[in-house]
Amino acid sequence: MRMAVENSPKEERWRGLYPFASRYLDLDGVKYHYLNEGGGPTLLLVHGNPTWSFHWRNLILVMRPQFRLIAPDHVGCGLSDKPSTYPYRLSQHIDNLVRLVEHLDLHDVTLVGHDWGGAIGVGAVQRLKDRFSRIVLLNTAAFRSPRIPLRIRICRTPLLGPLVVRRFNGFARAALWMAVRRHERMTSDVRAGYLAPYDSWAHRIAIQRFVDDIPLSPRHSSYSTLLEIERGLPGLAHLPTALIWGMRDWCFTPQFLDRFIEFFPNADVHRLADAGHWVMEDAGEQVIPIVEQFITKSCQSC
Repeated sequence: MRMAVENSPKEERWRGLYPFASRYLDLDGVKYHYLNEGGGPTLLLVHGNPTWSFHWRNLILVMRPQFRLIAPDHVGCGLSDKPSTYPYRLSQHIDNLVRLVEHLDLHDVTLVGHDWGGAIGVGAVQRLKDRFSRIVLLNTAAFRSPRIPLRIRICRTPLLGPLVVRRFNGFARAALWMAVRRHERMTSDVRAGYLAPYDSWAHRIAIQRFVDDIPLSPRHSSYSTLLEIERGLPGLAHLPTALIWGMRDWCFTPQFLDRFIEFFPNADVHRLADAGHWVMEDAGEQVIPIVEQFITKSCQSC
């Protein structure tokens, strides 16, 4: 069920911003889309909800002359298949990412995770510790939190939530405004790129499932997975880590950054005062050199 967008007029609005070759890994009959650009030290770019690998486009364009950039789309997201029957759970997304890392036989990897990509990416690091050397986290979480913003809680409400998220694409459309501070950067082409994969009720299934998968109590099916990731964080404290935070984020607030610092007290911390949740859109020109310098400083085999 790959998205059929080839040669459509709508696609031309955003394809110029995403000039990359699509690659696919077959996950037992489900197509898992990813980018594999450039060469050199490897960065694994893991997106959140409701974004996809399009979120990393500018970082890839700038860094691919010196680095290898691997950017998957979670099943149900981006250009990956969007099956109607699928275990859209945190543990499954981690399994998929692990399979990609093993399939490509990646080593000395730098994880770069945003939003859900933090928990998913860190979960993969914990499973494949010998393959990862550095961690970069942007406005994310990899631990439990009782806090959930009202605007997200509404999207979890039975009947109303699916109507908002899947019928009207309200979660993805709202993010185009709510997740950024510099709205002038969200041009029509950029907005079209973010929304292109989510063009129907069926294609918005993962957006809804990610919202539903936020574990707020031990009764939730993903609670134990997140708890395991949280308990494993101290075991990663020896890895060079950079924490890059948009301080105007209403979702992953500065309190989440403070919590990460407790786990990674030696991390390089970068607080971007005027950036919101989609820090790559608000402050990509600041984020990219931070990441480049961090890897250069910490990489011994580059």
